[in-house]
Amino acid sequence: MTALAAALALLAATSGAARAQQQSAESRLRAEREKLDELRREREELERRRTSLQSTVHDLSDEVDNLNREAQVTERVVKQLDSQLITISTEIGHTSADLVRAQDEITVKRAILEHRLVDIYKRGPLYSYEVLLSAHSFGDLIARYKYLYLVALRDRNLVKRVEDLRAQVDKQRSNLVRFQESIEENRVEKADEERRLRGLQSEQSRSLADAKRQAKLTEQRLEDISRDEKKLADVITALENARIRADPAARSARGALRSSLGTLDWPVSGDLLYNYGRVVSPNNTTIRWNGIGIKASAGTEVRAVAAGHVLVADLFGTYGLTVIIQHPGGDYSVYGSLSRLNTQKGATVSKGQVIGYVGSADPDLPPHLHFELRPQGHAVDPLDYLRSAP
Repeated sequence: MTALAAALALLAATSGAARAQQQSAESRLRAEREKLDELRREREELERRRTSLQSTVHDLSDEVDNLNREAQVTERVVKQLDSQLITISTEIGHTSADLVRAQDEITVKRAILEHRLVDIYKRGPLYSYEVLLSAHSFGDLIARYKYLYLVALRDRNLVKRVEDLRAQVDKQRSNLVRFQESIEENRVEKADEERRLRGLQSEQSRSLADAKRQAKLTEQRLEDISRDEKKLADVITALENARIRADPAARSARGALRSSLGTLDWPVSGDLLYNYGRVVSPNNTTIRWNGIGIKASAGTEVRAVAAGHVLVADLFGTYGLTVIIQHPGGDYSVYGSLSRLNTQKGATVSKGQVIGYVGSADPDLPPHLHFELRPQGHAVDPLDYLRSAP
C-alpha cells in the first residue's frame, strides 16, 4: 500500500512537471511572437515613411537613412525568426521525448490493466463478497474490507491513468503537428524576410549611388551658378564703366532705384522661394544668391520695376532666359529664369511693362522668377527696395 501511494504521488508530480514545462515553452513562444509583431510594426512605420519620402521633395540622405533603419529592423526580424525557430525545435525535442515516455508508460499500464481484467474475470463477480464472508473475526473483516477498498482504488487510478495517458499522447501528437506547421511557416517567413532584406540592401546601394550622383550634380550646378553670377557681375561692371566713360558726370548722379527704398512694385506676385545671401541646403551644400526667387506659375507675366533701357534679352547660362534693364543713374535690375521674352535688346521699357514670362531654368526648383537689383552694379537685397508685400 505504501508503494502504491508513492507511485500515485510520483505520477501526479510527473504530470504537474510536464504541464509546467509545456506552459513555460508556450510563454516563451508567445513572448517571441509579441517581439516579432513589435518589430514588424516598427518596420511598417518605416515603410510608410519611405513611401512619404519618395512622393515628396526631400533630402536624399533622409531616404538613405530611412533605408538603413528599415534594413536594420528587417535584420532583427530575421534574427527573431531564428530565435523562434530554435525555441520551436527545442520544444519539439522535449515533446517528442515526453511522447515516447508517455507511449512507453501507456504500454506498461495497459498490460497491467489487461492482467487485472483477466484476474477479475477469473475470480468472478462474487469474489469480493466471498472474501468478506470468509473473515474469522470482525478485525479480519475490517482488514479485508480495507484491502478490497485499496485494490479498487488502485484499479480506478490505473484506469484513469491510462485515460490520461491516452489524452496526453493525443495532445502531444497534436502539438507536434502544430509545431511542425509552425516551423514550416517560420521558414517561409524567414525566406521572405531575407529576400526583403536583400531588396532593401540593393535599394540602399542604389540610393547611395543616387545620393553621390546628386551631390556631384549639385556641386557642378553650384559651380555653374557661381561662374554665371561672376559673368553677370562682369557684364554689368563693363556696362557701368562704359556708361561712365561716355558721361563722366554720371558717376555722381543719384540712381533711380536708390531713391525708391521700400516703394518698388514686385515684378511678379508670389511667395519667396529663396532669399538673398548665403543659404545652406538640407544636404549641407552652400550657395550664395545675389537675388531672390519669387515662386509663381509658369507663364505668369513679369513686369519691369522701373523704366529703363534693355541691355540684355537672351539666354544667360544657368540664369536661363534673362532680361537686364539699365535704369537712370547707373542702376540695374535683372530678371532670370524666364520661359519666354516680351522685349528685346535695345528696347526702352516703362515701369510695369511686361518684359517676359515666368519659367524654370533650374531643374531642382519649381517655376519662379530670379530677381536681382544692382545699384551702380553692386548686388543688394531686393526686399529692401520692394514693397512689404507683393
